[in-house]
Amino acid sequence: MIRCLFRYSTDAVCGDVSVGEEEGEGETGWIEGAAILLSVVCVVLVTAFNDWSKEKQFRGLQSRIEQEQKFTVIRGGQVIQIPVADITVGDIAQVKYGDLLPADGILIQGNDLKIDESSLTGESDHVKKSLDKDPLLLSGTHVMEGSGRMVVTAVGINSQTGIIFTLLGAGGEEEEKKDEKKKEKKNKKQDGAIENRNKVKLYLLFNVAKAQDGAAMEMQPLKSEEGGDGDEKDKKKANLPKKEKSVLQGKLTKLAVQIGKAGLLMSAITVIILVLYFVIDTFWVQKRPWLAECTPIYIQYFVKFFIIGVTVLVVAVPEGLPLAVTISLAYSVKKMMKDNNLVRHLDACETMGNATAICSDKTGTLTMNRMTVVQAYINEKHYKKIPEPEAIPPNILSYLVTGISVNCAYTSKILPPEKEGGLPRHVGNKTECALLGLLLDLKRDYQDVRNEIPEEALYKVYTFNSVRKSMSTVLKNSDGSYRIFSKGASEIILKKCFKILSANGEAKVFRPRDRDDIVKTVIEPMASEGLRTICLAFRDFPAGEPEPEWDNENDIVTGLTCIAVVGIEDPVRPEVPDAIKKCQRAGITVRMVTGDNINTARAIATKCGILHPGEDFLCLEGKDFNRRIRNEKGEIEQERIDKIWPKLRVLARSSPTDKHTLVKGIIDSTVSEQRQVVAVTGDGTNDGPALKKADVGFAMGIAGTDVAKEASDIILTDDNFTSIVKAVMWGRNVYDSISKFLQFQLTVNVVAVIVAFTGACITQDSPLKAVQMLWVNLIMDTLASLALATEPPTESLLLRKPYGRNKPLISRTMMKNILGHAFYQLVVVFTLLFAGEKFFDIDSGRNAPLHAPPSEHYTIVFNTFVLMQLFNEINARKIHGERNVFEGIFNNAIFCTIVLGTFVVQIIIVQFGGKPFSCSELSIEQWLWSIFLGMGTLLWGQLISTIPTSRLKFLKEAGHGTQKEEIPEEELAEDVEEIDHAERELRRGQILWFRGLNRIQTQIRVVNAFRSSLYEGLEKPESRSSIHNFMTHPEFRIEDSEPHIPLIDDTDAEDDAPTKRNSSPPPSPNKNNNAVDSGIYLTIEMNKSATSSSPGSPLHSLETSL
Repeated sequence: MIRCLFRYSTDAVCGDVSVGEEEGEGETGWIEGAAILLSVVCVVLVTAFNDWSKEKQFRGLQSRIEQEQKFTVIRGGQVIQIPVADITVGDIAQVKYGDLLPADGILIQGNDLKIDESSLTGESDHVKKSLDKDPLLLSGTHVMEGSGRMVVTAVGINSQTGIIFTLLGAGGEEEEKKDEKKKEKKNKKQDGAIENRNKVKLYLLFNVAKAQDGAAMEMQPLKSEEGGDGDEKDKKKANLPKKEKSVLQGKLTKLAVQIGKAGLLMSAITVIILVLYFVIDTFWVQKRPWLAECTPIYIQYFVKFFIIGVTVLVVAVPEGLPLAVTISLAYSVKKMMKDNNLVRHLDACETMGNATAICSDKTGTLTMNRMTVVQAYINEKHYKKIPEPEAIPPNILSYLVTGISVNCAYTSKILPPEKEGGLPRHVGNKTECALLGLLLDLKRDYQDVRNEIPEEALYKVYTFNSVRKSMSTVLKNSDGSYRIFSKGASEIILKKCFKILSANGEAKVFRPRDRDDIVKTVIEPMASEGLRTICLAFRDFPAGEPEPEWDNENDIVTGLTCIAVVGIEDPVRPEVPDAIKKCQRAGITVRMVTGDNINTARAIATKCGILHPGEDFLCLEGKDFNRRIRNEKGEIEQERIDKIWPKLRVLARSSPTDKHTLVKGIIDSTVSEQRQVVAVTGDGTNDGPALKKADVGFAMGIAGTDVAKEASDIILTDDNFTSIVKAVMWGRNVYDSISKFLQFQLTVNVVAVIVAFTGACITQDSPLKAVQMLWVNLIMDTLASLALATEPPTESLLLRKPYGRNKPLISRTMMKNILGHAFYQLVVVFTLLFAGEKFFDIDSGRNAPLHAPPSEHYTIVFNTFVLMQLFNEINARKIHGERNVFEGIFNNAIFCTIVLGTFVVQIIIVQFGGKPFSCSELSIEQWLWSIFLGMGTLLWGQLISTIPTSRLKFLKEAGHGTQKEEIPEEELAEDVEEIDHAERELRRGQILWFRGLNRIQTQIRVVNAFRSSLYEGLEKPESRSSIHNFMTHPEFRIEDSEPHIPLIDDTDAEDDAPTKRNSSPPPSPNKNNNAVDSGIYLTIEMNKSATSSSPGSPLHSLETSL
């Protein structure tokens, strides 16, 4: 009683600023809080479920990739392919060029086998493996040349890669203990150093492909053992490359900041206006004094004003946006699986929508990759069709059969068709299968020859690689003589031929003039028809002569006798020309990058539609391309590339380095207004750098090597170019889906903010209650993001140019739609708010006391507002000014379900929500008026579409792309923090490892300086340079003869090593013990050469300690 008297006396003194509450209000006060909590829980659960399903989906994709990774083994005398997980110790595994070894093993038979062990040792040079010297093959290493067989000796965690992963895991636990106990940290330093070395090796495994960016990794030595954490962080920040966000991510970040600032400004103005209104009305107009006993009441009002301001801010920020992005990307990735696109990196999905250039391989991607010999030049006759065996002299036929049978990889074979009436299956290299098919057409069986000469009996094999562009096999005859068979690109092999088999089967002299005649009359006509030309040749080494130096390949594969030149056709995929036409119409330039000769490439490009007669486009060979882009010093100049790439359509006889150079040149170019977004296809091991450098790398799922797949962003499971076009459609669809959602979301937000702001300032209360606002802002946003983000792509997406990196996310057309629909909705809401009670003949809800039950007036306002959003969701399906907003609406079952579901829930809320939702039951007439006003948005949308956007000059765009230099320091700091913990551990170990290497380097240089007199009169061994230095400073010498084009795997060209731009490290007595300036590569192999340091010397002891 006393409390009540005090309260009423306070009200009298403080003025009529506080309204008393009904006793029963306390009993129902919990409902609003519970409803808000329930809404938040719903949204959190939906988001969590979506994240969980996305994670589950990607785990599924990862397991599928692992299951699809197969390896060739010999079991029971049969060559079979089994999943990598099924390999067991004791298996005989076949290894070939491009393989990533899944297990450790011992080599039992090898042909010119070279392994890239940089993932384990950090040494970039390829290691030659043979039975008598270094036969150990380690898991995680890449086969760069040759082939062979090995006995598996260790798999899983017992293999070399498994051991490193185990050590990495143990190292992680140890780091945690170090953080907890500083004392143990010092005691464990030596053990940690060993583990850190293993971590660095693993780090190099993950990051070796980054070499193509041209940045040799540099590491500064630490100042002291106990360097502060701050110094370490600064170093990390200095050494980390600045992370460039994806196009969509950058635009969304910038837009979110803009919206946040606008919302903050509106909420601040709301609070200020409410406070000023209250203060002026109370203390100025009513002239009330500020009394101590009134302070709690005034504070309650100020808190209420602050809460209204926070409500405005919450309404302004689009919470559904991150969810819409996630759902759109996850949905697209799942659907892309059905379109033969296995997405490995989520960003690649939307980046592909902005692609402006595609650099595609020819074989298998644009063509069917089913090679067939259709023409041949044998015994001085050009056969347009495969001749009968009787038409070929017996000795030529014998050379042909033996040469093809033994000089094709034994893993290449032709098997019977799987289904009756089908085509024979080609297993292995497709070009070699075409040659084996030629023997079958000539009624000869290659398997008989292989049974007679098994793979183990081959004396020496020079396997095919991108440098030599040929393959040669040496046979040792019973009389002690040798015969070498060679096959390869016709113009390369013909230059090495000094004889040719004539019409009677005898060898006759083959002069340069004869070679030119064959090129003009045979090779060029074949190439102009799109045929790949292969030359077959042989050479005999008589028994009486001393055995040749087999390692000197240039002296061995020369002086050949030409057997035949064959033309192999790889027909263009029937669907490719149409797909390329779609790309060109969509503003995407398609370029062919191939190893074939220029005539074949030009013919295929014309058939595909890449080249059109009469157009001014460039077709270049690799050597011409290099000559044009390099200056007199052999250095690549961006200005020279910029003169070539806009017109370049075909790059023939290209090396992997040329491909990488072209991709890097296009990406770095500043010729065009927009930065080019480049997609690249690749299947070979050496395509890895180009795939990594490209914005989106496509690896071939069937023909691609493991290395190519690892470097890629998307794997084409059918190796088909049309799948790339589908990836473009999905990428653009992701972009449009986000824009559709933004258009819908921002319309809701603009209207809700203005209604809340105006209502709070005029009526001292928001027309939309907190729970109603949550229903509109959270639940509908979540459902709308699901509805609009799952729109399937249409062909119309390919009728426009790429958006580009700087085009705003919200175009002027979208801004017109947002403001236009917001205007209509505000007019309707305010009309209902201030005149609705007269129109419907009901009680006004504006000045109702706080304890009053929900009014029909405000329920009609809420209901009409929600229904306008519901119909505007249909309008939001089109963002480019299209009139038919219902087009394809029934193709998206999710959209229809969500719209109908939301409508049903709205009926339930209004009719049965009652006090918790501040709703009162409405009559049928009131419902029909609400639906009619909601449908008015569809008609209003048609009116907005008739207004030309070009006339509305005052409209601004929003959500421009973030330039790389615009990324603020804070975001860069966040990006640093995004580094995976495992990678961070590796960096710590890396610092210790590099510091040790730098010290050893310095010691070796000092010793070398004192011992330089040892080398007087001796030829200094040549230093090998790292792949990083190569990529930074490519070598090139312009001479009168054919230029030397260095390649990533060019190890044979070291005999004539040109001078590098960067200074080589001082040579050490041991060729393989050179510490390169980058401080990354240091091998521990002790080479017992003539120039090796003598025992007992300081340098020898240093090498031994290493």
